[in-house]
Amino acid sequence: MSNALHASLLRIRARLVPDDLQLGWMPIFILGYLAFLFMPIVFDRSGQVVSGGMPLGILWPTLLSIAIFLPIYFMSYRCSGAAEVLCMLGMAAVGYCLIPINGFANTYIVFACAFAALINASLWHKFAWVLAMLAAFLIEIVLLDGPLFVVALTTIISVAVFFGNHFFVEASRRRAALKLSHDEVRRLAALAERERIGRDLHDLLGHTLSLIALKSELAGKLLDRDPAKAAREISEVTRVARDALSQVRRAVSGIRVAGLAAELASAKQLLESDGIAFNYSLGDVALQTEQETALALVVREALTNVQRHARARRAEVILDTVGGRVHLYVSDNGRGGKMEPGNGMRGMRERIEQLGGSLVVESSSGKGTRLKFELPAPELSDQTLQSATAQRPIALH
Repeated sequence: MSNALHASLLRIRARLVPDDLQLGWMPIFILGYLAFLFMPIVFDRSGQVVSGGMPLGILWPTLLSIAIFLPIYFMSYRCSGAAEVLCMLGMAAVGYCLIPINGFANTYIVFACAFAALINASLWHKFAWVLAMLAAFLIEIVLLDGPLFVVALTTIISVAVFFGNHFFVEASRRRAALKLSHDEVRRLAALAERERIGRDLHDLLGHTLSLIALKSELAGKLLDRDPAKAAREISEVTRVARDALSQVRRAVSGIRVAGLAAELASAKQLLESDGIAFNYSLGDVALQTEQETALALVVREALTNVQRHARARRAEVILDTVGGRVHLYVSDNGRGGKMEPGNGMRGMRERIEQLGGSLVVESSSGKGTRLKFELPAPELSDQTLQSATAQRPIALH
């Protein structure tokens, strides 16, 4: 399928069903059940096999009912409040009108009961509508002297579909609430990290810079009267500045490690709230800023994939140094199997390869997946640290 055709189909779908409902193609696919309306081609009202095709007296009313049903059906996905109920009753009404002509028009009753689960109301309020529509269907079948087994079959299917849709909607709402909670945790963690960085830098540099300012001012006053003492003060300023630089380096290193640790702590809450046990271990590994940022992002992407797709019950992240190389392992005990390289996997690989590293994927069907990220060991020489401190601003996560 070409990209242009795919984009056109997506635009058509968006006109029929709002994208913000995140239902994908499901509302389109389930319209395939309308094929049951054409069962009179094979069976008559009593369930006997017939031949000769569908009589025109049934075919044209059936086609007209579909033409009426489809606008109501797609409108129902855009309505709210009383309009939702009217759309639901409209679907059922189409079925009631067609039942005397087409015995398989109970298909519309099933659609109406299925949509009842999407109404913004309590479970029992929605189920009351289902019972009311099924009761009306029973009364009509009795008046038409139709087979009661059709009512029983329709009731079983309608109730099953109603509760299936209800629990699907509730699960979707819980996932949305979980995502909002996870986003809020990230926001609060970032805010707390910025506040911690601000406090640390203030505590580190406030006293030191004040001391440097005072000694520099004193050295300026002593320069003419006592050059030797002025020189000692300048030497002291140099010593204090070097000590401050060393403290800033240690603080920046702590900030980098805290960034990866915060990402893992956030992921732990996300996974365990979804019933996935999660453990992680950060070895005594010093990371450069680019490496820490890249690993934090790939960990986020990898664990999001575990939560969404792996169907795992356990996941683990290990960071360690082996043979002069930094190794990060992300593993789970999910379904595993052949993995199609999507945008997420390509993005993780590109981030690691830009830093001279590599990504190895090990995945066996039924045995889970293991991602191995490998990076060159950072060279934290004085020259590297000085360059990093001079050229790169501190990242506020």
